[in-house]
Amino acid sequence: MATSANAIKTAILGASGYTGAELVRLLAHHPSAELRALTANSHAGKEMAQVFPHLGGVRLPRLEKIENVALDAMDVVFCALPHGTTHEVVAALPERVKVVDLSPDFRLFDIPTYEDYYGAHKAPDLQAGAVYGLTELMRDAVRGARLVANPGCYPTSAILALAPLLAAGQVEDEGIIIDSKSGVSGAGRAAKEANLYGEIAEGIHAYGIASHRHAPEIEQELGRAAGHAVTVNFTPHLMPMSRGILSTIYVRLANGAGADDLRATLAGRYDAEPFVRVVPEGTAPATRHVRGSNHCLIGVFADRLPGRAILVSVIDNLVKGASGQAVQNMNLQFGVPETAGLEQEPLFP
Repeated sequence: MATSANAIKTAILGASGYTGAELVRLLAHHPSAELRALTANSHAGKEMAQVFPHLGGVRLPRLEKIENVALDAMDVVFCALPHGTTHEVVAALPERVKVVDLSPDFRLFDIPTYEDYYGAHKAPDLQAGAVYGLTELMRDAVRGARLVANPGCYPTSAILALAPLLAAGQVEDEGIIIDSKSGVSGAGRAAKEANLYGEIAEGIHAYGIASHRHAPEIEQELGRAAGHAVTVNFTPHLMPMSRGILSTIYVRLANGAGADDLRATLAGRYDAEPFVRVVPEGTAPATRHVRGSNHCLIGVFADRLPGRAILVSVIDNLVKGASGQAVQNMNLQFGVPETAGLEQEPLFP
């Protein structure tokens, strides 16, 4: 963690959640950022190590309530708060303070759609200035953004695999099926009966069937790539593991393209990217290949059904799906190397 006069003065709101703690882990040794404030209303007054013992070896600010932090003295504020709580926080910040919001509060640019899924939008005047922060696809816009809406975890895995193919006209925009599976950390750290060990272990279950909040986010960004509205069939599942997302995506081929063409398009699009990699033909990406890292791996397979292909995309939901991508976006906002704080390779086994 930097401590020079030129360090990026950083606050993390909601530091006692999984994404907040992951931000702390990634920023603790960031060469350009200095953690000045950590908030967690239910744990205010505690040391971070009391809430997350694995961070005990890092010198960190004590957890505080949001109202006790001078946010106007910060250079950047990471908001890792529940949906519906970020609007008013961001609205009260001075224009000079940059924001990376990990909640869904600024991801959906159509206000009625947001309100259908999340309730009242309390800062519609700020929405027009927000940039959707899927870094590899929105890099130039992120560089000049004051407010970055960090993408959801499921959308990150799906959009990175699909957007270049839709833009190239190699897959049909109808009949896209996204079957995603996530570790339980994606449900947050709050105590919930449905997340107890006895409810999660030794099984898998679908949830949010035909109604999950990430579906309109996926459709918004795929529509941007295709140049017109796109509708997808998206179903998430909860797996008995701590972290990771694997999305298996079924597409119809278009304009004479085959699986090899799709693989070539994705490989060309992401060839210079530090965190997105298209794996060799016949290789199936797995969540254990990206655990703890900011990487996304994408595989392409010819379906046995004529005219179809299967994409497999994997990320760590807490890193590339949340906190790692948030740091990547902050790096762009402040003109520091995009990979700063994110160079670690995946953990295996």
